[in-house]
Amino acid sequence: MFKSFRRLTLTFVGLLFSSFLSTALVMAQDVPKIGFVNLDRILRDAPAAVAAQKKIEAEFARKDQEIGKLAEQLKKLEDAMQKNGPTMADGERRTKERELGELGRELQRRQRDFREELNQRRNEELSGVLEQANRAVRQIAEAEKYDMVFQEAVWVNPRIDITDKVIKVLGTGTAAGRAPAAGNAKGSAK
Repeated sequence: MFKSFRRLTLTFVGLLFSSFLSTALVMAQDVPKIGFVNLDRILRDAPAAVAAQKKIEAEFARKDQEIGKLAEQLKKLEDAMQKNGPTMADGERRTKERELGELGRELQRRQRDFREELNQRRNEELSGVLEQANRAVRQIAEAEKYDMVFQEAVWVNPRIDITDKVIKVLGTGTAAGRAPAAGNAKGSAK
């Protein structure tokens, strides 16, 4: 009786162990492949983003210089008022103060318009870069069989960061056409 109990116990332990082992193997095969993309880095480092930023800077350089000249003119008028204001006649001082106020309001209006227009153009340009980046992410995810790719996270293991792959695809221009080969880029997350 003791031998049969021992044989039964060993059989039970063996079955239990094989059950755990097969469950572990099945679970290991079902682990999702996860990736992460840092959009801030893409918008800062991708060739299309750098080109967009340079285009915007060139487009707004003249307006920025005009605003700078207006600010210098306002500063000179303020300095002249501070220096000569006490010795000016009342009528002349009021006229200069009015000019100073009008020039200050004009400068503020132009700065506000400049910022609004600049932000609008930046958003227009970067939306195109974001569309290209999303296509590149989708192509990489499909080619390398990712189950999900996150764009925001509190912390990310560098092993799953595919930002460099996306920037590389954006640099080669394959985001609009064909997908990159699955093993081409370094740092593939598995």
